[in-house]
Amino acid sequence: MRWTSWVLSGLGLLTGANAASLTRVTEDIGPNPRNVGFYIYVPDKLAARPPILVNPHWCHGDAQACYAGSQFATLASKYGFIVIYPDSPNTADKCWDVSSNATLQHDAGGDSLGIVSMVRWTLKKYNGDAKRVFVTGVSSGAMMTSTLIGAYPDVFAAGSAFAGVPFGCFAAANGNGYGVWSDACATGKITRTPAEWAALVTAAYPGYSGWRPKMQIFHGTVDETLNYQNFKEEVKEWNAVLGYSQTPTSTTPNTPVSNWTKYVYGANNWFQAYSAANVPHNIQNQETTVMAWFDLTCTSGSCFAWGIGHA
Repeated sequence: MRWTSWVLSGLGLLTGANAASLTRVTEDIGPNPRNVGFYIYVPDKLAARPPILVNPHWCHGDAQACYAGSQFATLASKYGFIVIYPDSPNTADKCWDVSSNATLQHDAGGDSLGIVSMVRWTLKKYNGDAKRVFVTGVSSGAMMTSTLIGAYPDVFAAGSAFAGVPFGCFAAANGNGYGVWSDACATGKITRTPAEWAALVTAAYPGYSGWRPKMQIFHGTVDETLNYQNFKEEVKEWNAVLGYSQTPTSTTPNTPVSNWTKYVYGANNWFQAYSAANVPHNIQNQETTVMAWFDLTCTSGSCFAWGIGHA
């Protein structure tokens, strides 16, 4: 697999007085056909009904690197939510299965089902808030984020994907590959109409007509690993899924950092797309922006949750 190693930021942020630490879960969690590794961070002080954040890693990374490479565990200790760090079973390059028919369909198998089983187990064990489950990742983790939002709209309230591709873009031609690399998708050669992209998401959960999660994407304009065309295709896909126009309702330059542009689609701010000028594949995580998107700093009252508001 041709993925660059991810450059970690924020190493050492997790040292301190707290006793909480990254812990591997080895007990039976339910369906996990690919034996995805399960690591979890449970802060010392939990909210009464803690939200859950899923943070899948990048290719050539692992759960431990993802834990150390962002501020989410530190933020979990501050706000009382739980972070799940799945670990890819693909030992060749540690990329996620975003290509098999199983992973791209609701409750059908693949890596995505293993991760959802982690969420269901955690909700039960820690009396979690099933309406406040979120997912964010970079690179392959972003691709898994889109996979989970597309195939499990009943589980996740919102997603945030950094340097990913559209749901279904890496789908294996025969549907059987768990670690398929798509040169065509990676180089931006797969283009579809909005309706064609939306049909892939609809097919992931046949018959589902319920509430759809919010979605947020980020992409560098000079991404050398996953061509910037994928950003344009993601915009087409999620707008079509949510029933939005392809024309943004607002455009804000220089946010959240200089030379990044924020595009908002739809009347209810349900889809955000950030274009990062002159940024390569190694895009900087924006934890503050993601936390605000998920409303994870909210600890009481009317926090954002599944089923509240709509596209």
